[in-house]
Amino acid sequence: MSTEFHHPALAPAGTAGADAGHGPTEPVSRGWTTLFGLIWFGYWMASLVPLQLLLPEQLEAIDPSAKVHDFAVVNAVSGLVALLALPLCGALCDRSRSRFGRRRLWVAAGSLSLAVGLAVTARQTTVAGVTAAWAACMLGLSATTAGLTAMIADRVPVDQRGMVSSAIYGPQALGVVAGIALVSALGLTPSSGYLAIAALLIICAVPFLVRYRDPAHSAEPPLRLRTLLASMGRALRNRDFAWAFGGRLLVNLANSLGVCYTLYFLTDDLKVPDPTSSLLACTVAYLVAGVLATSVVGVLSDRLRRRRIFVALTALLQAVAGFLLAAFPSLTVTLVASAIMGAGFGAYMSVDQALITQVLPDAESRAQDLGIMNIGSVVPPALAPMIASLIITSDRGYPVLFALVGATSTVGVLLVYRVRSVR
Repeated sequence: MSTEFHHPALAPAGTAGADAGHGPTEPVSRGWTTLFGLIWFGYWMASLVPLQLLLPEQLEAIDPSAKVHDFAVVNAVSGLVALLALPLCGALCDRSRSRFGRRRLWVAAGSLSLAVGLAVTARQTTVAGVTAAWAACMLGLSATTAGLTAMIADRVPVDQRGMVSSAIYGPQALGVVAGIALVSALGLTPSSGYLAIAALLIICAVPFLVRYRDPAHSAEPPLRLRTLLASMGRALRNRDFAWAFGGRLLVNLANSLGVCYTLYFLTDDLKVPDPTSSLLACTVAYLVAGVLATSVVGVLSDRLRRRRIFVALTALLQAVAGFLLAAFPSLTVTLVASAIMGAGFGAYMSVDQALITQVLPDAESRAQDLGIMNIGSVVPPALAPMIASLIITSDRGYPVLFALVGATSTVGVLLVYRVRSVR
């Protein structure tokens, strides 16, 4: 199989679709897709294993009695940083000029910054220190996200975007499982775990960055705050872009609400004997179902040239998982719900990413517009612990939290169905 990276050919003016006149037409190779999936594997491991395992364990060691509140605060601050950094990094990524390339530069610099941020987080022994260090990680994560997501619109033809999106979101649960399994099998402390996943992030990023070359691009005007805000306003006034953004925000929020306190749910509510092993089992169930569903749904969406129906059905699976946990909380149901949620979310994101690239308002500001859209992916995991902590520490507890998962995902489906320009 070929692993050579080519510059994309541009479609002639007048081509139908959201990328008309600007979208690539040359198919990407299996080698390209494999290495692209590998860098996303490292990205997911570095960004999600701390949320699922390392941060909760680190904060519990610092202050066990306030761990729920502290986890919410840490994520709220990092969410605010990401909210500001994502569109800014996207706009700057569009305007970058270097021999290293504009997308590749941001992915390389962002990955290195994220790895350094993880190493700094590992050394923190106070809640304030963890909060500041993890917020700094969001800067590297935002830069990496800006470059990686823009590469899809730059390089991948519309009829391959479901397949390539599967290569992005298939490794998501795999990265979490691999990271948690590594920490558990080697008996790593949180500080050692941060260092291990930081190293793996760099190892996974290098092969793709060595081979990728940015396509040619036209000059962009200098970035001004007024211009950035006006451009963001224009993007959100585009109805399909706004509906797609709202749907992504709510479905990601539902998933984040469902998984952000899994370790504490197993420990404090279900009181399982070995919470870490049970968390690993739930994550494996999430992984296996997610990989199977993602690999099938993304390709099927490309072949049938339909996005919305798959987005709706897969988001509804998350709703089912939430309502199951709300009604029948037990370890067995948690394992089943994890599989349903993994299948739903993995398949949802594989098709939703393809849908998103087809509703971008301006092909010349892809990274900037995707930076706005990525708020719907990156901010919910940071916002969810704050919302969840308010529910968990009330009299209503976890059943209401999981019912909210189901309701939020259902509303997200309704918003996605308001998109009209994509089937």
